[in-house]
Amino acid sequence: MKFTNLEINDVFLLEPVKYSDERGYFMESYNQRTFNKHLGEKIRFVQDNISFSKKGVLRGIHLQTDPFAQGKLVRVEEGKIFDVAIDLRKDSKTYLKWVGETLSGENLKQLWIPEGFGHAFLTLSQSAKVCYKTTNFYKKDSEKTILFSDPKINIDWEKFDLDIITSDKDKKGELI
Repeated sequence: MKFTNLEINDVFLLEPVKYSDERGYFMESYNQRTFNKHLGEKIRFVQDNISFSKKGVLRGIHLQTDPFAQGKLVRVEEGKIFDVAIDLRKDSKTYLKWVGETLSGENLKQLWIPEGFGHAFLTLSQSAKVCYKTTNFYKKDSEKTILFSDPKINIDWEKFDLDIITSDKDKKGELI
């Protein structure tokens, strides 16, 4: 597994090694020992989530606040998304900065999003099945939604030239 530290410290792009032959392929999608070694800390996942979205669906910006803050390891099983991690740690040098990566069932890349970050993604393919592990359990009272078009964050969703579809919850997200 190759780990690449992105422009914001603590956010990593993971690229698994894929072994292919005429029968298909095999890959290790997660190894706790390798993961913790590269992060320099012990991460424990407690929940796996799957979402299915149609083309143009934008989910986020979502996060869980303390004491239920979540780190997320995101991957796409089928389809393609533009996945975004937004630094919402107020004491961070990169507060309100974001990084985005294209994740797909074809490229098999994964994005590690630490606690204190917002998460959003836009479905680029006809549909996408997004799988992610979390380091803490979901708690509705700790859920926070930031408006995906917040001008202080300034993610250029329009560059994808899609009719964006969001939930009512995401349309009513708060501004920073």
